[in-house]
Amino acid sequence: MQQLIYFIQKYRYFLFFLFLELIAFQLIINNLSFHKSKFINSASSITGGFYSKTNSMRDYFQLDIENKELLNENLILRNKLEKLSQSIDTPALTGIFEKTDFRQRYSYIQGRIEKNQFRSNYNFLTINLGKKDSLVPEMGVINSKGILGITENVLHSYSRVRSILNKNSKINAKLKNSNYFGTLTWDGLDYNSTQLLDIPRQARLKVGDTIITGGMSSIFPEGIPIGSIDNIANEASIKRIINIKLFNDMSSLKNIYVVKDFDKQQLMNLEKTSNE
Repeated sequence: MQQLIYFIQKYRYFLFFLFLELIAFQLIINNLSFHKSKFINSASSITGGFYSKTNSMRDYFQLDIENKELLNENLILRNKLEKLSQSIDTPALTGIFEKTDFRQRYSYIQGRIEKNQFRSNYNFLTINLGKKDSLVPEMGVINSKGILGITENVLHSYSRVRSILNKNSKINAKLKNSNYFGTLTWDGLDYNSTQLLDIPRQARLKVGDTIITGGMSSIFPEGIPIGSIDNIANEASIKRIINIKLFNDMSSLKNIYVVKDFDKQQLMNLEKTSNE
């Protein structure tokens, strides 16, 4: 307290000058409309810039929250879209009305990649979903750009996914603009490129054609994007190799969806019965 009194006594003339300046400034602002408008505009510009900066900083720190909300919205929309696209109409006469049943085959579980391998010959992904999330082996893993791999080892809270960048990976794929099927594999060279084999010679191919999943298994639904034709090796040979440029950058992955097939167990039981 004593230091405050000493400070006021030492600078009393300067403080009195500032006090008079403030009074004069206030009188000018209140009595002269031109100066008042200039002051308001300047103040609005300064405060506007300040609020803009603070809002930008706040938005930056809330990006993770907003990203999670968008992922949840995408998951809901993807499941709704799947329900509509997989609906099966079964008319049944009920008086003069028809009854329509809608049946959903696939649903999606949202998760995140914890570890991503892409430089070895046999690459795997680790995801933060497991048995507690109803995961089992042989489930497809995708993201918004295309396929990523297939679940292999499933623990309580985590799962290991065999990446499409794995020499043991074999996935049914086809040309988007036709019904010609082949097998998607990887030669272990470029992590942004895979190979499509066993496409019949009569299939017309051109660079840029889109490759999608074939839907000939209970792992991936038909029509999930994979990539586009980059070039064709050994084109004149029976065993031509179609190099596919992946839509995904396999070195930069984070958010994923796991595909759940409600018919998987039924199909497995049917195949088991057929083999007996």
